[in-house]
Amino acid sequence: MEDKKNADAEPAEESLEQAATIVDAPETDKKDGDPDVIAADENVKRTVGSPLKPSVAKQTQSWLLSLNIWLLLFVFVLVVAGVIAFFSYSYSKKKSGSGGTINTTTLTPEVLSQLTKNDATVGSSGQVLYVQSSAVFTGKILARSDLEVAGNLVLGGLLNVPSINVAGNAGVGQLNVSRNMAVTGDTAIQGQVTISKTLQVGGSGTFTGPLSAPQITVGSLQLGGDLVISHHITAGGGTPGRSVGTALGSGGTTSVSGTDTAGSVSINTGGGPPAGCFITVNFVTKFNSTPYVQVTPVGSSAGGIAYYVTKTTAGFSICTATAPPANANFGFDYFVIN
Repeated sequence: MEDKKNADAEPAEESLEQAATIVDAPETDKKDGDPDVIAADENVKRTVGSPLKPSVAKQTQSWLLSLNIWLLLFVFVLVVAGVIAFFSYSYSKKKSGSGGTINTTTLTPEVLSQLTKNDATVGSSGQVLYVQSSAVFTGKILARSDLEVAGNLVLGGLLNVPSINVAGNAGVGQLNVSRNMAVTGDTAIQGQVTISKTLQVGGSGTFTGPLSAPQITVGSLQLGGDLVISHHITAGGGTPGRSVGTALGSGGTTSVSGTDTAGSVSINTGGGPPAGCFITVNFVTKFNSTPYVQVTPVGSSAGGIAYYVTKTTAGFSICTATAPPANANFGFDYFVIN
């Protein structure tokens, strides 16, 4: 029975030795250097084993090392970018601030004493000189750059400039322009305008009041109202040409004086004049359409003739329906309008 119990107990011992349970060894008086202790530790290591395989541990350490390197590189890049951005902002702010800031200079007695010398220089181009009191310059003033006047500019003498550009209003007591003056915008003149030479207007002109001129020359004149003429009308232009007709007879002659608008025709008949046309008056300038021609006989001799008129845009003819008297002198006045 004891042998059977022993036999049944042996497997239990083996099962306890093979388990992965760590059992603290009882405290003994043996030291760590003893052979038995070393053997026991080795036995525990073999029994328990490592919680992680060696390959898995290596991979974990390598991954952590790579992560630390990338993290350091990322932090380094952030630091470099921050430094570059800071210096760029500082430089741009310094550059923009230097152009908009102008230093001022106070006229000290030492500076005023320098002005009495020849070619004195006060301050630099980046400074502003303030003169609180009035200043009188007996000599010339040269501004090498722009001249800005914040208040009114009063000139006691002449203003000589090669060109002037006025963006706003300008009040001038007297303006003398010796050369050309070009005005691109509207011009309102309240007072009298005197032009000693020619006035050329490229566009239309509107006059709300009367227009007085000793002579007006226009290419064409269009009136929207009545034409009132208080003096004589003189028709200008060249003298028209002429050509004789068959009604003059043998040895007859004609002549014309005047213009295309108005004139006189003299007729001298010869021997045996028949019915027909005495003369054809040829205009210097043709009319756009057939004009109105008014012919008036001059004298009783012309009044007794049965005359009539034919007309075109190029001229008109004075004719007779019956045979005129021979060796007679008479005439006609004409007026032409279109």
